[in-house]
Amino acid sequence: MVEFHVSPSGDDATAGTAERPFATLARARQAAREADGDVTVHLRAGTHVLTEPFDLTEEDSRVVYQAFGYGTDAQEEVVVSGGKEVAGQRGPDGVWLAEVGDLVTRHLVVNGRRVERAGVDGLPGTVRRTPTGYATDHPLDWRNPSGVEFVHRGVYPWTEARTAVASATGDGEITMAQPAFGWAVDLYNSEWFGQVMSGPPAPTRVENDPAFLTEGTFALDRSRPGHHVLHYLPRPDEEPRVVAPVLEVLVRATGVRDVAFRGVTFADTTWLRPGSDRGFLHYHSNGYYDGGRIGKVEPAEGAWLTVPEEHEEIPACVRLDGTTGVRFEGCRFTRLGATGLGATGGADLVVRGCDFDTLAASAVSITGTRGATVEDNLIAHVGLDHSGSAGITFHDTENCTVAHNHVHDVPHNGIVANPSRGGTRITRNLVTGAMGVLADGGGIYLSGAQGTSENGAVISGNVIEDTRTPYNFGLYTDYGATWVAVEGNVVARADNTAVLHVYPPLEHVAYRGNFWDADPVGSDAVPDGVTYEDNTTIADPAALDAATADIRARAGLLTTRA
Repeated sequence: MVEFHVSPSGDDATAGTAERPFATLARARQAAREADGDVTVHLRAGTHVLTEPFDLTEEDSRVVYQAFGYGTDAQEEVVVSGGKEVAGQRGPDGVWLAEVGDLVTRHLVVNGRRVERAGVDGLPGTVRRTPTGYATDHPLDWRNPSGVEFVHRGVYPWTEARTAVASATGDGEITMAQPAFGWAVDLYNSEWFGQVMSGPPAPTRVENDPAFLTEGTFALDRSRPGHHVLHYLPRPDEEPRVVAPVLEVLVRATGVRDVAFRGVTFADTTWLRPGSDRGFLHYHSNGYYDGGRIGKVEPAEGAWLTVPEEHEEIPACVRLDGTTGVRFEGCRFTRLGATGLGATGGADLVVRGCDFDTLAASAVSITGTRGATVEDNLIAHVGLDHSGSAGITFHDTENCTVAHNHVHDVPHNGIVANPSRGGTRITRNLVTGAMGVLADGGGIYLSGAQGTSENGAVISGNVIEDTRTPYNFGLYTDYGATWVAVEGNVVARADNTAVLHVYPPLEHVAYRGNFWDADPVGSDAVPDGVTYEDNTTIADPAALDAATADIRARAGLLTTRA
């Protein structure tokens, strides 16, 4: 075994030993490439600042990157950051200001915590949509209109879009950036039993102007090209130490085999797409529209909506493409501007014992991967910018397992399994406080074909509690789900525990041995494609807890977090 050491106070001209460590991950990567056999790179305490993504290719296989002392009481705290420390000073009005040149970021970290962008709820006055944007009869006092971003929450109940302002006048005429606004007009149209929507309604929130500042919020003024200014209004008695996330990607691994990250914190990135002229036209989960064909769905007589036929996925800050045997153990993903960890293709990914918190989008998103295991992870406070994002999302996977995770306080679905090639196992997870913002979802949500009679999906031993917004189904098999076994789960305190009648209808779906505090919608008239047997409804909370004590004891994390 070959070992190298990297320290923020090291020197790349040294040998990379414990006594004389390298300064950068890039230098350690080079040394690992030149070494014979397996390599361990020990990261020493402190913040390792990246100025460009840490790229790994096939020649970077068989390397472990881990915090020094990993797994012992002497493990050091290691942060890999995509941020840049920014110096500034208070103005006469108490606002902290920093000139940052041409820096563009949608996020800010102050004294180690993510701070919110300054914003207000909706547009003032009477608002109408125009061919090029919106108009209000209330004067606007925005100082940097071309930096303002609109949030459209609940365009569809499960959808939250973002579009950028191109310009605005003081008397209330707002011109929106193109092509995003034109796309939004084409994309968001529906009729729901007499209620008609044509194009995006007025924004529910307006963000990123210095005029919106309140204590603990920030705005980036880009009115002077090349002389951008960060505005932050400190909290009482706060001396700001400010880090501006700069990178969109921290780690990008392509085609590597048998690489591991252990005990590393990944932090401080941004994602600029939502504030661009192309906007963020969300539809469902991590998918957003980027031009192309638009289709029409008719879920019931008297109801229809337009939807994208093609979509892109919110990117991840740690990205894997076609990798095999990559492992993340005991890591933390925090203060990231998009999805935390994303994998496309490849096989045998393991994400175990990690913490995901304070993320703009999902914690984990896996597409087209075989044999992935996501186990014993704590996921909370994700989807902070993109409320449709789930805690964990799987799509087009094969033989993948999501087990013993605790997902809590998320804005929409807790765990999502989209159509797969079979073998999906969602077992013994604890999901609490899902559906905190958007509607029409659940603690666990599964849709579409899930393999065959030989390798269908299994959802078992999960506990789902306190699914929050109205119009949700704690455990939700949706949109033509097929070959699914829903067994031995517990659902309590949801708007609806589950639903058996969906569009397209369920086929080869079995609900057996589950416990609820209310009957699922449709259980009194079970459709032909569903088997519903040996399920128990117990309305009394204490009695339900007693009857399900064994299931509860086995669900959730395997290891205790500090």
